[in-house]
Amino acid sequence: MSTSQQPDPKDRPARLTVGVVGAGRVGPALAASLQLAGHRPVAVSGVSDASRRRAQRMLPDVPLVPPAEVLARAELVLLTVPDDALPGLVEGLAETGAVRPGQLLAHTSGRYGVKVLDPALRAGALPLALHPAMTFTGTPVDVQRLAGCSFGVTAPEELRLAAEALVIEMGGEPEWIAEEMRPLYHAALALGANHLVTLVAQAMELLREAGVAAPDRMLGPLLGAALDNALRSGDAALTGPVARGDAGTVAAHVSELRRHAPQTVAGYLAMARATADRALAHGLLKPELAEDLLGVLAGGTNGAEGDAR
Repeated sequence: MSTSQQPDPKDRPARLTVGVVGAGRVGPALAASLQLAGHRPVAVSGVSDASRRRAQRMLPDVPLVPPAEVLARAELVLLTVPDDALPGLVEGLAETGAVRPGQLLAHTSGRYGVKVLDPALRAGALPLALHPAMTFTGTPVDVQRLAGCSFGVTAPEELRLAAEALVIEMGGEPEWIAEEMRPLYHAALALGANHLVTLVAQAMELLREAGVAAPDRMLGPLLGAALDNALRSGDAALTGPVARGDAGTVAAHVSELRRHAPQTVAGYLAMARATADRALAHGLLKPELAEDLLGVLAGGTNGAEGDAR
């Protein structure tokens, strides 16, 4: 019995030359992932020394060149610059004639859809918005994390299949986002992921202050379980003193935070108010317990603090 060898990805039809403008944490990882699918990175641009080192580490032997040269060499160009820099970059590339007709131009901003690429569209480019819903480290581990990662995809209808195919080739899962919904989509991700990092960092600092030697080891199982429960059950997963209506405990928390970490008080109160609202709406917080709790969260903690002690 004979077995046939699987074709090399490089031998597949319609393989693209790939360029990256902006060698931050995202661009090199996406290009390296596309390389695994058989596409060929041919150029990358980066401004800072850190970005250049990152590009050399993630995309060895790929030349570092100015942005216009990246567009001159590549059929698919990934624009992976910060959100606020993207409109100016696109306008500049279009105005200088760097954009070529038929060139695929894909940005990775969560905030923008394809309208931000209108100057390049007028120059004949094919616009795509491919935003990976993932945090990046700037190391090769990012390529592995793209497996199963959702991408927020926006593109003209005639390019939808091409956009989704690129995401699938990177190991991701395309999720179609309407142009007008991109800012809301991005706000949701920032609320869930970026703010989570701040909350975890603050919790670890407070645990160290309380004498815990390894706060990461203490928080790991707790946060893992909380995240799993929240993803499975939504608001039904709410626990803790706010959801129970323990006004005295919450007042004690606020008092201790004011003493040891006053910079965390505003965030604690804001999240506690949001938690109380959701717990009330879903019948977890009893209305008869909510009044004292909401009084504490409004700032009237003196009496409750005395009771808590």
